[in-house]
Amino acid sequence: MARRAELSRETTETKVAVGLELDGQGACTVQTPLPFLTHMIEQLGKHALFDLQVEASGDTHIDGHHVTEDLGIVLGQTLAAALGDKRGISRYGWATLPMDEARVTVALDLSGRTFFQWDVPMPKAKLGEWDTELAEVFFEGFARGAQCNLHVSLHAGNNLHHITEVSFKALARALRLAIAIEPRAVGVPSTKGTLSG
Repeated sequence: MARRAELSRETTETKVAVGLELDGQGACTVQTPLPFLTHMIEQLGKHALFDLQVEASGDTHIDGHHVTEDLGIVLGQTLAAALGDKRGISRYGWATLPMDEARVTVALDLSGRTFFQWDVPMPKAKLGEWDTELAEVFFEGFARGAQCNLHVSLHAGNNLHHITEVSFKALARALRLAIAIEPRAVGVPSTKGTLSG
């Protein structure tokens, strides 16, 4: 049975549509008005092995905040929809990845309960047209949309591109573990019998 979902969200600030196939091959088509954000979402899909279709637009003449946040929310919601009742999944995922001098750990629990911890200190700067502070905004929006417990921690690094990119890649690899079907598991991976909050 295909684990797939498509969701969209339209406000006066943004328009976002996401199609997601969890058991894909990393084929991604991503269109946003912010090239660096586009690149990060492509990294996420590629390294999670998601087949991903994203179209996002919005009021980037103001700044990139609304598009980044809403894309994070909708992507998280689409993941939750594709997982359904989460029967048989591993639930937990974690990854520590390097990218040159940078090293980041992402740990997550697809628990149905939202918690977000960001320990990635970065100075305010630009990566192309995208503000570095929007990395935290995306991850927080994703955690809310997916209703997951998400921790991101920086261990080393000084190149802002490397730090941001390896954060997205570590999220991808952690998700790849968490959504994997555990063949020995019976039912939902919780003693409560549900992962809905």
